[in-house]
Amino acid sequence: MNAVVNGEVKIRAKSSKFPLTVWEVTVASGVVLGFFLGLVGLYLTMPASDYSFLKLPRTLQDLQILRDNLESYKSDYTIQVLVGYCLVYIFMQTFMIPGTVFMSLLAGALFGIFKGVALVVFTATAGASSCFFLSKIIGRPLLVSLWPDKLTFFQGQVAKRREGLLNYMLFLRVTPTLPNTFINVASPIVDVPYHIFFLATFIGIIPAAYVTVRAGITLGELQSVGDLYDFQSIATLLLIGVVTVTPTLIGNKTKS
Repeated sequence: MNAVVNGEVKIRAKSSKFPLTVWEVTVASGVVLGFFLGLVGLYLTMPASDYSFLKLPRTLQDLQILRDNLESYKSDYTIQVLVGYCLVYIFMQTFMIPGTVFMSLLAGALFGIFKGVALVVFTATAGASSCFFLSKIIGRPLLVSLWPDKLTFFQGQVAKRREGLLNYMLFLRVTPTLPNTFINVASPIVDVPYHIFFLATFIGIIPAAYVTVRAGITLGELQSVGDLYDFQSIATLLLIGVVTVTPTLIGNKTKS
């Protein structure tokens, strides 16, 4: 069990190995069921066919097979492909399922750079928001069980940067300082206001979304996921991160 004292998460020993209560498991299961029913409804509107290719891509080869098959449905079933893409991406973000980088590549391969970036930014922001609100209900015991040290660090950083919190959250989104999945789950626990979380997510993921979607257009040329981020791309993201956090650092120095 844990408690909040003076704005800090205090960790106490848990008597149970499983960190969630029955109510929390019920809520999470209800969310999963909602996504499942949405996907089933979508499947029923598609023509009878062999959909064995429909699976979460784990390799570039899986992704190329998925892209090639979806291309044949995209022109006649554009709405279904779009809705299916959004449901899967948001589901993955909500439950911290690895592999959204492949979904971003798929957006570029299917829809081009401008529509692809818009789609990735929308679904990534919606998925992060879904994770944010779900975490308000079930996130605290999971975080305390899985990442207690990282949670304490994040809470301390947020507390020190309250007045420039948007800049700090933008910095986190642009740079790999903390994993995005951790930020999504931990933000409501350390009292990051949702409007700041939303703005930082929506704006901060655009650079990385552009890099990934652009790579998806030339999917056949990629040898590995590591090819996505060359020196120029990484340097650009770091520069953007430095620019976003600089006003906060200057403000802190002025007050001290």
